[in-house]
Amino acid sequence: MLAETAQREYVARIENALKAAKAVASQYVRGTFEVNDRGGRDVVTEVDQAVSGVLRRALLAPDEGWLSEEDVDDSSRLSRKVVWIVDPLDGTREFVDGVPEWSISIGLAVDGNPVAGGICNPATGELFLGALDIGVTYNNEPVVAAPRPSLDGAVVLASRQEYGRGEWARFEGRQFSIRPTGSVAYKLALVSAGLADATWTLSPKHEWDVAAGVALVKSAGGCVACVPNTELRLNRATTLLPGLAASSSSVWPQVLELTSGVELAR
Repeated sequence: MLAETAQREYVARIENALKAAKAVASQYVRGTFEVNDRGGRDVVTEVDQAVSGVLRRALLAPDEGWLSEEDVDDSSRLSRKVVWIVDPLDGTREFVDGVPEWSISIGLAVDGNPVAGGICNPATGELFLGALDIGVTYNNEPVVAAPRPSLDGAVVLASRQEYGRGEWARFEGRQFSIRPTGSVAYKLALVSAGLADATWTLSPKHEWDVAAGVALVKSAGGCVACVPNTELRLNRATTLLPGLAASSSSVWPQVLELTSGVELAR
């Protein structure tokens, strides 16, 4: 594990990289950039690729590994102790459609463990930064995962697409409210800052989708696991993970109970 001083140095690098990436992404106005839209979630823009280049130049140092949605996977990362796992634009569909629920996501894994992360939502001006030994800040203010004692009155964030397909019908009518939201990274960041109580996804996600958010939730005192309840490790040869659940520690037992018997999408 990294010492606290090293974690602070990495978080500073993450913050600088996010600021540079935000500046690039903000140059693109809806309708003025090239979109390769193959339907559904299969959409890529020139913005994704431009931001990925900025992040790589700002973050990657010698002897560090790199895993990005926009770059060809280099298997040499598997032998690296420190690996950056980034999603230059998580929630591309929301970005293209002008929905302010997309984010730039940077995660840092050390020996496969999520240690630090940063998530920026340029559309809303939100910045989430954190590491395991230094906690989490939201727009430079310290925050923790919500200490709600139970899911009574809680806010649970759902995948907008899963909700639209009816996959969350089984969770309707319970003691908590469901808020469909884009970008899994953004949802995890909101949970880490105590702005929502829990989130889970019933669809497989790649490491770059969740690495930063997982680090933030854990750094804020929350809990994260793959669904069903299994340990989450990063920098694996196969980057696709099963469903994921995250919440504050106080409601975690209820979240596990709700998601334990769920059949995941393929």
